[in-house]
Amino acid sequence: MSTDSDTNPDPENGIDPNAFRDDDDRISPLWLERLRAFLSARRADDIALVMAELHAADIGDVLESLDASERVELVQLLGDRFDYSALTEVDESVRMQLMEELPNAEIARGVAGLDNDDAVTLLEDMEQVDRDEVLAKLPTFERLSLKRSLDFPEDSAGRRMLTDFIAIPPFWTVGQTIDYLRRERELPDEFYQLYVVDAAYQVLGTIALDKFIRAPRTTPIEALMNTNLVLVDANEDQEEAARDFERYDLIEVGVVDESNRLVGVLTIDDMVDVIHEEADEDIKLLAGVGDEDISDSTVDTARSRVPWLVINLFSAVCVSLVIGLFDATIEQMVALAVLMPIVASMGGNAGTQTMTVTVRALSMRELDGRRLRRLIRREMVVGLINGVIFAILIGLVTWLRFNNLELGVVIAAAMIINMAVAGTAGILIPLTLDKFKADPAIASAVFVTTITDVVGFFAFLGIAGLWFGLF
Repeated sequence: MSTDSDTNPDPENGIDPNAFRDDDDRISPLWLERLRAFLSARRADDIALVMAELHAADIGDVLESLDASERVELVQLLGDRFDYSALTEVDESVRMQLMEELPNAEIARGVAGLDNDDAVTLLEDMEQVDRDEVLAKLPTFERLSLKRSLDFPEDSAGRRMLTDFIAIPPFWTVGQTIDYLRRERELPDEFYQLYVVDAAYQVLGTIALDKFIRAPRTTPIEALMNTNLVLVDANEDQEEAARDFERYDLIEVGVVDESNRLVGVLTIDDMVDVIHEEADEDIKLLAGVGDEDISDSTVDTARSRVPWLVINLFSAVCVSLVIGLFDATIEQMVALAVLMPIVASMGGNAGTQTMTVTVRALSMRELDGRRLRRLIRREMVVGLINGVIFAILIGLVTWLRFNNLELGVVIAAAMIINMAVAGTAGILIPLTLDKFKADPAIASAVFVTTITDVVGFFAFLGIAGLWFGLF
């Protein structure tokens, strides 16, 4: 039973504890404290009341804000009032923790009320034994539909598709179709176009709803349909499907199987998630942090980063070996030790800039033959131009700082060499990795940084040793 303090604004500061978001669009601490109090007292009806108006995405934010034990208790107290689609809105680590602790019977009940794509998201990370147990508790049609989707490769369009769609024959009229839509109960909750199919369920055309509802009832469906089809293969990578949405400005697209039969549809809301996920993955791989979420534990986060740090350690050892070749040179001219990090650092930054542009272009499939040659040529020239500009700048600074014109010339020459190499490496390394079917985002940064450091130190110290006769 709620009290006045549960429903009235705080008289001291005017803050409404009923407000879910604060002024910074974060979950209100007062609201969250109130929810935790209800959880502690196991007041299921009050919990249901304060969460009743929340969107699935907001419920996901709540779950991520709670402790692990509180999440499970929240789901169990709400029972059939909990919206399981909220589990598709949380970090993977949070979702897996909940799925491991909830009974399979409870998961089956929740999954039964979800769209096919959301249900697949929850089931695909479960252990096979648990997944089979959950599927066994579902109605036959839903079970077969989910099994079919789960049979498609991971991260494929088939995993993302909705299996509910509206397919009609070409010989119907608009009026017959309207009558069918009005009397048929098992229709998708939302749809954006109709699919015209033959007896084998092969797509003949599509009809956008805006065009359909404006047509007279006597108009044949065949006369309305668009035969310029964009379809997605169910086995196609979801990233490729998302690229089709971007390229053709799609809202919905049909998904076909190996027999070219219509088996589902992809909608824009799912593709926005895919685009976000793929961009997030590339950013993390470029930084070498692996597949981690902010909800991961300290141990899991440390474990995911160690392999990348080990790789960086080996690259650092390689650089140190190069420097070690010139230890006598450095001892004779201490200024070299002060200046050499500048050359390596500038090269590393320039290489990273080129690498980022290249990886992005590769991920967007923007590099055909002509544009690829143009990009390679452009980045090499840009590296050389930047090398000349910064060679002049650092050469002048070195001359004035150490009163040594020859040293300024040496570092300028090394800067030109390293910046040119950085531009070349920044584009060729991602292209090479992509050629060998490796994700260019995975290791490009490590290779580019290693090459620019090695070349930078070797060029600067080598030229200095030859110029001043220090060998």
